[in-house]
Amino acid sequence: MADFRLHHPWWLLALIPLAIVALQSLRRERQGAIWYSSTSLVTELPRTWAQHVRRGLPWLRLAGLALCVLAMARPQLGLRDFRVRKDGIAIMMCLDRSGSMSALDFELEGERVNRLQAVKHVFRDFVLGDDRLAGRPDDLIGLVSFGGFAEGRSPLTLDHAALAQVLETVEIPQPIRDAAGQVINERYLAEEQSTAIGDAVTLAVARLRDSAAKSKVIILLSDGENTAGVVEPEQAARAAKEFGMKVYSIGVGSTGYAPFPAENMFGRQVLVNREVRLDEQSLRMLADTTGGRYFNARDTEALGEVYAEIDKLEKTVAEGRLFTEYRELYQSLVLGGLALLVLELMLRCTRFRSLP
Repeated sequence: MADFRLHHPWWLLALIPLAIVALQSLRRERQGAIWYSSTSLVTELPRTWAQHVRRGLPWLRLAGLALCVLAMARPQLGLRDFRVRKDGIAIMMCLDRSGSMSALDFELEGERVNRLQAVKHVFRDFVLGDDRLAGRPDDLIGLVSFGGFAEGRSPLTLDHAALAQVLETVEIPQPIRDAAGQVINERYLAEEQSTAIGDAVTLAVARLRDSAAKSKVIILLSDGENTAGVVEPEQAARAAKEFGMKVYSIGVGSTGYAPFPAENMFGRQVLVNREVRLDEQSLRMLADTTGGRYFNARDTEALGEVYAEIDKLEKTVAEGRLFTEYRELYQSLVLGGLALLVLELMLRCTRFRSLP
């Protein structure tokens, strides 16, 4: 919050003699210069602008001196902040981008969106903050995305704005068609749309292992079961536990049927219900083995509540004292005071010069 102070307030005592001089000047103005039987004739004479200005010359000098005295008191304005030092948490986000994440069973602002869009939206709020979440400004956060293979998208970083930009590049693998409309990546598409949970957690462990942070956390988001990769979820869980890392696993959606976008025979976009399977057992095992927790989020609101709960569980440790960084304000007072003194001197020595 804004904080104002005078660094040398005892300089304000110098205003007392200035006030005494001002009172004496007023008394002199009220006293007559000469004895005369009647001043009615003088008072009826018109006053020129020069007479008004001349009467204000002493006040220009007093105002200039007063501003200089205030400048000597060194007024300062600063911003007060409690955050001297904070021990942040190292967090690796493992984001599922498999084909099942294209299910359109989530909503954002009243519009139907796929699971990946909803997850990215809440993830961004978790990192940057919104009206419900405070954000994680002091935490090192990295990103791993995975489908049929795990891919490191961002190392641990405090540049969360750049991390949010990288997050936008995470997309669900789509078919690539040639000019004739034939899918040319069909061989690899099935593999890219599968789910390698074990590989993703293992890569996150490798990224967190060398971090100097005291608390290391992996947040895993997936809506499927482990169907690809070379590392089983059990092996990944043991590796995370060995290095003292917690896994918070979030199951997105549920087992059953969900609407997926598809094209009909006329080339129009339609929704088709397809079966999806959420391997809650593996996700729960990852959390229980490492001392974390498992959550299930079946809609956008529940997903936001999960992140809010994790935000409460993993608090950043703050240490420090109150400090204030002040900005000096005396410069404008000095300039103003000197300007008034120079103006008074110039007027007194030129237009209003008087001879003894």
